[in-house]
Amino acid sequence: MAVDVLTEIIIERPCAEVAAFAGDPDRAPEWYVNIESVEWKTPPPVTVGSRLAFVAQFLGRRLAYTYEIVELVAGERLVMRTAEGPFPMETTYTWATTSESCTRMTLRNRGEPSGFGRLAAPFMAAAMRRANKKDLTRLKEILERRAANA
Repeated sequence: MAVDVLTEIIIERPCAEVAAFAGDPDRAPEWYVNIESVEWKTPPPVTVGSRLAFVAQFLGRRLAYTYEIVELVAGERLVMRTAEGPFPMETTYTWATTSESCTRMTLRNRGEPSGFGRLAAPFMAAAMRRANKKDLTRLKEILERRAANA
C-alpha cells in the first residue's frame, strides 16, 4: 500500500518569503517537529542534485536518510527524494500566492513502504498527516511572528 499524505496551510506572508524560508534546508529543524539535524552532502545553495542528510525522530524511532533535490522551481516548487531505508519517500513543497500578502503552502509526502512498513502504512499515513499539520502550523507561527516583530 502506497502512502500519500497532502497537507496545506495559508500563511499570511508573501510567497517569496515563505518559499525562501521553508525551502532552506538549514531552517528545517526550526519548523519540523521531528527533524533534529540537516547536513549538506553537496555544497549549498539548493539546486537540482543537491544532497542533504537528515536525522529525525518519527514514531519513537531515530531515522537517518539522505534526500536528493530532484526538482526545483524557485518560489513555486521543491521536490526531494530518498531511496534509503524501509520507507523510500518523496517530499514536495509547493507555494502559491493567494493574495498580495498570503501564501498557500502544500507539503506532500508519498512513498512505498516495504517489509513491516507495508503493514503499518495506514498507521504511518495518519501519523504523518498529524506531524505535517503540526509542522506547517509551526512554520506559519514562526513566519507570522517574525513579521509582527519586525
